[in-house]
Amino acid sequence: MTDPDSQFNALMRGVEHVYAAEELKRKLASGRRLRIKLGMDPTAPDIHLGHSVVLRKMRQFQDMGHVGVLIIGDYTARIGDPTGRDTTRPILDEAAIKKNAQTYLDQAGKILDTAQGKIEVRHNSEWLAKLTFADVLKLTGMVTVQQMLHRENFDTRMKAGREIVLSEFMYPIMQAYDSVVIKADVELGGTDQTFNNLMGRELMSKHDMEKQVVMVMPILVGLDGHEKMSKSKGNYVALTDAPDDMFGKVMSIPDTVMKNYFELLTNLPQERITSLLDTAITPPRQAKDILGQVIVEEFYDSNAAHGASDAFRKRFSQGQLPENMETKQVPAAAGGAPVGILTLITAVGFASSNSEARRLVEQGGVVFNGEKITDPKATVTIAAGTSPVLQVGKRRVCKVTA
Repeated sequence: MTDPDSQFNALMRGVEHVYAAEELKRKLASGRRLRIKLGMDPTAPDIHLGHSVVLRKMRQFQDMGHVGVLIIGDYTARIGDPTGRDTTRPILDEAAIKKNAQTYLDQAGKILDTAQGKIEVRHNSEWLAKLTFADVLKLTGMVTVQQMLHRENFDTRMKAGREIVLSEFMYPIMQAYDSVVIKADVELGGTDQTFNNLMGRELMSKHDMEKQVVMVMPILVGLDGHEKMSKSKGNYVALTDAPDDMFGKVMSIPDTVMKNYFELLTNLPQERITSLLDTAITPPRQAKDILGQVIVEEFYDSNAAHGASDAFRKRFSQGQLPENMETKQVPAAAGGAPVGILTLITAVGFASSNSEARRLVEQGGVVFNGEKITDPKATVTIAAGTSPVLQVGKRRVCKVTA
């Protein structure tokens, strides 16, 4: 696809807003390979489908012949993005940042074209760590306090009397300086990154450079159908989830968010999506099955996608439990000792924290040995020589032993 107008129209799929569209058209018409920037701070070890929205857009640019510049924010992660925060983030230690950064690279490679010449992977410590105090003063002299206070969450915290530390003011400047250094033509981000990305345009202008275009993508709604996909909220699908888990989670989304998922997470033609969402043509259960298979196939293959669909249908439509159910040992229950249901759920890996496990119990999705458990304070016992079945929601099931 070399025609600039065709490129522009294809790139606009799923986009919330472009600052500024005419500039993007002009850059595409120049015929040169554009440098497409995406920054990711390794503040947690996992990437989920919400992150994949911007990664997929970068891949679209790559497939058109442009260069992806993936910036691992190992230096900005020391502050942490204040976007959407009503308190200051805790500072991460260097070892945690380094470990998370490696997982980001491994997971982003599931979507991006990592062939030589198609991508540059940079760490912003390369340039930010070398700045002198005089350099920092020069950068801060290009941005006003009034500009910073236009940021919604800063304004909210000010009015509520909650502290804002000066390093948080530095975050958007640091991210913007990344754009200056790598000479970005386009920066990608979610709607929650608009302020940071536009700061890049501002700083590039102050450096007498051609300003980057900012392409803002919608935030993917989580599995609950209401809040944005987030690991802390437990409403996410990780890129590293097993095919059965990934498919099952997609099948749990409300019908109302299928359009959002089809448009942001698949390459299906718009006409096909319209047909799948028309209940007079395609039953919602069938449409969701197709959605789940398309998503699983992107991260695995068609055999895994079909297998996950078949397993789901057998398990829930025909009331069957998995034939090769995994058995997980729980040392805390050794000797018949009572173990808290929250501890059990986290011990087998069905929740990442006790708070997430508590939500699952309170939502009525936990069954132990055939009995539904609704009290987060409940304890269970695993008798010697037995392997009771633990089910959490419609997707996660295993046998447990002490």
